[in-house]
Amino acid sequence: MRSWRSVGVRVIPATLRGYRASWLGADALAGLTLVAVALPGQIATARLAGVAAVAGLYAFAAGSLAYALLGTNRRLSVGADSTIAPVLATGVAAVAVGSDYGVAMAFTAVGVGAALILVGAFRLGWIADFLSTPVITGVLAGIAVEIAVRQIPAILGVPGGATTTIGEIRRVGGQVSHVNGWSVGIAVVVLAVIAVAQRIDHRLPGPLAGLILSIAAVHVLGLASRHGVAVLGAVPGGFPHVRLPYVSWSQLRRLPALVLTVTFVCIAQTAATVRASGPADFNRDLIGVGAGSVVAGLIGAFPVDASPPNTAIATASGTRSQLANIMAAVLVLAVVLVATAPLADLPEAMLAATLVFIATKLFRVRELRTILAFDRLEFALAAVTLLAVALLGIEPGVAVAIVLSLADRTRRTARPQDAVLGREPGTDHWIPCDIGRPTEQLPGILVYLVYAPVWYGNADYFRLRVRHLVDAASSPVRAVIVDADGISDIDYTGLQAVRDLTAELRQRGVSIEIARASHLVHHDLKHGALLTQLGAGHLFASVQDAVNAVARRPALRLCGFAALRLCGFAALRASRLPTAD
Repeated sequence: MRSWRSVGVRVIPATLRGYRASWLGADALAGLTLVAVALPGQIATARLAGVAAVAGLYAFAAGSLAYALLGTNRRLSVGADSTIAPVLATGVAAVAVGSDYGVAMAFTAVGVGAALILVGAFRLGWIADFLSTPVITGVLAGIAVEIAVRQIPAILGVPGGATTTIGEIRRVGGQVSHVNGWSVGIAVVVLAVIAVAQRIDHRLPGPLAGLILSIAAVHVLGLASRHGVAVLGAVPGGFPHVRLPYVSWSQLRRLPALVLTVTFVCIAQTAATVRASGPADFNRDLIGVGAGSVVAGLIGAFPVDASPPNTAIATASGTRSQLANIMAAVLVLAVVLVATAPLADLPEAMLAATLVFIATKLFRVRELRTILAFDRLEFALAAVTLLAVALLGIEPGVAVAIVLSLADRTRRTARPQDAVLGREPGTDHWIPCDIGRPTEQLPGILVYLVYAPVWYGNADYFRLRVRHLVDAASSPVRAVIVDADGISDIDYTGLQAVRDLTAELRQRGVSIEIARASHLVHHDLKHGALLTQLGAGHLFASVQDAVNAVARRPALRLCGFAALRLCGFAALRASRLPTAD
């Protein structure tokens, strides 16, 4: 029978188990820092998603509380996120307008949350690996470009609303004569305040300082009434209404693509954020983030996601548990309940400046430089993804990113790296001949290593490559030793290719030897009947064992040939002897 203490531990959320009183001060400081950053950031993200400002605050509270109860990472911050907000704005706008827009957004939140919960419950978090780091970097950079361009109208104080990045630039270009200097000034000052605060200490609440200063300037100078500065307007407070969002059948049929796109982006970003913030159960964390989205949808908000900048801020502030996020959520809800009136004078230019600053964090110039220095082709993948997201839109851009990631990986395994091995003089070590260390080749023996599984995408390449090496050898080859240490598995098509290669080389008097095959490759060879074709004497634990076996075979063949010649000569002599009558 389980003790009450054991049951109590299970009731306590994983993110709060083992809590110590000495952690309270650090968590309280981190919570206050999160509020200072999240309050303007969540409002700005809500505007980016095209919903009411208060929806961003509701989303932050829902995401933070749900994840704290169900997640496992003690530092992860969850809330409204600028990465998925433009995706949502574009996707929902194509499905619903007017009063239906908010309902469709809430329904999307429930759908995304349910999808994340299913992915986590069935432990399918590995699908995040389908996007490589260069492609993710390109996606984030493309999103940063789109976010920044969409904020230009609010910064300049002119109407916006184009559906594409190029369209927004053209629209703004035609309204340069109507630029509001006060809006530009507010944006520049806010950006300067945030940048200086970040340079001094990234824990300083630069966005909150910019929010307070801009509200004060609008109120004292009458910028809204006298100078036409656009402001947020009245922000309704109070507790949210809980209800299940309902959409029409025609809208329902058009939302799954959006739900899947946002879900995939959430999985990828949550994976990257979790890996950077400490050990956790990733699939369980997806359930926590998904639950946050479901709750957000039920209270009329929009999907939530793991937030890399907020998580970094919480970590740098010394947070020890999710209590910091719980405190931040409670304080944000308190603002929603009793202190939304001052937000009416919040200028749109301030929110736009905040989003531009967030966009600069998504555009990882240093990461792009590192990728370029490592591999130009991978940099090209990042650049193409960036352009696809920025110019075509985030949904088609993400689709392009997935295709590019899979195409790049397929290309690498379809035309894999390989090497001809040579023996280090005086040893039994076989190493690639092109790494700058002296090696020796044994006459008649070709040792070949391929760094990839042998599958239908490279099976014919493998067969032709070995045949080419045999033909190009400086001396006749009598044995090809395949070092299988780099082969993880062989599929049926690959097995057929190896079988055909074996038969073809045998007709030319060349044997195939397999060295260092794993138990998985051994299983594939056995079940594909290739072991029977090769023979038990052609499978070896090391390359040197295979070389030794090949070296012994000619002597055995010579002895056998000599014995046959002697037997034949004896038989001939016997046939010529006189027989007795």
